[in-house]
Amino acid sequence: MRKSFIFFLYVVGMMQFKAQDKIDKAVQNLEQNYTQEKVYVLLDKDNYVVGDNIYFKSFVFNGYGRSTISTTLFVELYDHSKNLVDKRTIALKNGEGDGSFALTEALKEDVYYFRAYTTWMANFPEEFNFMKQVPIYNPNSEQRLILNKNTKWTANAFPESGNFIDNISTKFAVRLYSEGIPPESWSGYVIDPEKPNEKLTTFKGLDKNVGIFTITPKFGKTYKVVVEDNKGTKQTIALPAVANSGINLQLVNDPKGISYQIKGTALPQGLQGYSIVGTINNVMVYRANIKTSNNEASSIIPTKVSNDETAVLNITIFDEKQNPVAQRLFFVNPKKLNLDEPTLNFSLNNEPRAFNSFDIEPNEDYTNYTVLVRENQPSESKSENTLLSAKWLTGDFTSSIFNPSQYFGKTANPEAFDALLISEKWKRFDWESLLSGKTPEFTYKPQNNLSFKGKVTNNGRFLPNKSINLLLKTENSDKSFVPAMTDDNGFIYLDNIYFDEPLTISYYLNKDKKQVSESDNLNISFQSLVSNIPYKNNLPPTNYQLVNSGQTSNPAIAKALQNKKNQQILKTTNEEETLIEEVKVTAEKVDKKAELDKELSSGRFSSMDATIFDFVNDNKDAQSSFNILQWLQGRVAGVTFTMDSSGNYIPSIRGSQASLFLDEMPTDASMISSLPVSNIAMVKVIKTGGLVSNAIAIYTKRGNMLSEEDKTTEKVNKTVLRGYDKSIEFELPDITSDAYKKIKTDTRETLYWNPKLSQEGSLAPRAKFFNNDDAKNREIIIISFDKDDKMLYYNEVK
Repeated sequence: MRKSFIFFLYVVGMMQFKAQDKIDKAVQNLEQNYTQEKVYVLLDKDNYVVGDNIYFKSFVFNGYGRSTISTTLFVELYDHSKNLVDKRTIALKNGEGDGSFALTEALKEDVYYFRAYTTWMANFPEEFNFMKQVPIYNPNSEQRLILNKNTKWTANAFPESGNFIDNISTKFAVRLYSEGIPPESWSGYVIDPEKPNEKLTTFKGLDKNVGIFTITPKFGKTYKVVVEDNKGTKQTIALPAVANSGINLQLVNDPKGISYQIKGTALPQGLQGYSIVGTINNVMVYRANIKTSNNEASSIIPTKVSNDETAVLNITIFDEKQNPVAQRLFFVNPKKLNLDEPTLNFSLNNEPRAFNSFDIEPNEDYTNYTVLVRENQPSESKSENTLLSAKWLTGDFTSSIFNPSQYFGKTANPEAFDALLISEKWKRFDWESLLSGKTPEFTYKPQNNLSFKGKVTNNGRFLPNKSINLLLKTENSDKSFVPAMTDDNGFIYLDNIYFDEPLTISYYLNKDKKQVSESDNLNISFQSLVSNIPYKNNLPPTNYQLVNSGQTSNPAIAKALQNKKNQQILKTTNEEETLIEEVKVTAEKVDKKAELDKELSSGRFSSMDATIFDFVNDNKDAQSSFNILQWLQGRVAGVTFTMDSSGNYIPSIRGSQASLFLDEMPTDASMISSLPVSNIAMVKVIKTGGLVSNAIAIYTKRGNMLSEEDKTTEKVNKTVLRGYDKSIEFELPDITSDAYKKIKTDTRETLYWNPKLSQEGSLAPRAKFFNNDDAKNREIIIISFDKDDKMLYYNEVK
């Protein structure tokens, strides 16, 4: 990471610091061992209904620039019981990636949790993972999800720099914490418990998170703060005990930079020997030692501007024994975020279902854009976290902050933001560990792209130190020849490979091809070395709850449910249009399914009580699924699925765990998870009545089921690997179709989504979409980065 702020100023009254003292060694440890990543994920909507697709764009930062540490992002969906519902493995390029989830009808109405993280992030506390609550509604669920607006709150008070010293005027930040919607307004006052009816000072909340007051304490006295919301709820907070000695650090913005003042009380040698250290993103950017024997010192840190002009500065004061005694967080240049804005050519029509478009004027510094157009649904209870607030605030702080985006908008209140930072601590490291020389335990190392470990066997026996030939092929790539040698334990490794469509691997022993035959019984079983890491902590609390009856009163949810009904109307209409053709080929399909079963199944897997799915002649909708077991959910009576901690679907038939077979060989769920659906010919669910029962048998496509090109190739052993997950394509509706004319009320919320909009030839990047029936206020979000990680950002309602 480049240093965006280089202060290193020797201030009047300061002296140059000694080489390699305890603080220097701690800072060296910090800069070498504490590089960390943070994630923000933009979702196309806030609420979803089963049958929807969740579209998302992820941004991974190392500090304030896009990260080059990780090339893989793991994205997971949990239910409220912390069961893993689904997962995606997303490729990152310059810290960016995109994907989608298809929400199946089997999901119950509930609040779900959207988690995103990199392998490198797993070396640090889970609290820094991206986590977002996602309500998902299902009109067929027995229980309804509602928002509990009567959320309780708590409050606390924090002295500036953490110290409350005798006879030093001290600024306090009062912080409200709420699991959901905070009070609309609130205020407070300070009292001496010995004179409870006398208000020493009063204050009002600057926003729904923080308020501020100043008080000069006396040693031996105790003080309390009474906080009251607009509904009359009160809470009394005891302020910290007043110390008879120590220091207080005060920071304010100054036209010339950052002005700081240090005040001490009862210091035998004054501030002599004290040190000041400033860090940004775990990198030291300021250091000075104090030589004055006075109890006070002040100066200005001039900010030398570079590409990144804004950041959270962490200032720490060390005493003469180099122990941290005061700490303060401060936001540098809060009114100057150093953002570019796109030049847009708008020509918007507000008529229902009207066609709309806008162009982004070409800019040689910005080549790819993330563009989202959705219906704006303002709400007083909405807590919004944008890319700006994630980059500069919530990505580094884990406490609950209501509507963090407010601190980075055009009407932001710098005083409120500063009060918020007074109430926070930088938790990505602690000085005690650094000064003692401790370093994080790096259990997980970042890897380039994907890696796999293959177990090579012949007739069930391992083959150590053998030469293996591999042919790698995807649908849209040429074949690649890769020679490999098994290690002493019979394993081969595929390192640093990138593919986002099924990868077919043909393999054979490196010997005379005339000797290669099926009797070799060569088998390679691959296991991914880049895999997700189960979430260990408790999920964050939610103010959503399930009730047994009732209908939603939220207009946004009502529109989402109406949109689901609209999609069902469109689906039914399309099915009616193709019904005649389906009748014509039904008998033919039945015959082909029977022929396929006869071709693939042995007598051992024959059963009268079996359900067969033919993927050669039918069930084309399964091709969009990432996992065949996920696709099977809800399609066979008595068959249920649970997901283990690794994200594998475990099947059960009538309450008992089912056996899994791949081409009639026993296998496990992890192998099926990596098997692309496009490589499957047939699935047979066998309940009872045969030599094999309580089982799911999966059959891969044979040579006569392949493309013409593959039919002419030599038949060798094959396996198929699943790589990075590609997003489902966002499709604009055909508003002009006869089917769409049956839709009485168009309530689509997401009108346009493109995570990779780019310029085509000499044409400007253009976003095209259709209005819904009520899209007069459209929220338009545009995001891009140049090669130096300067952000282009636009978020307006048009």
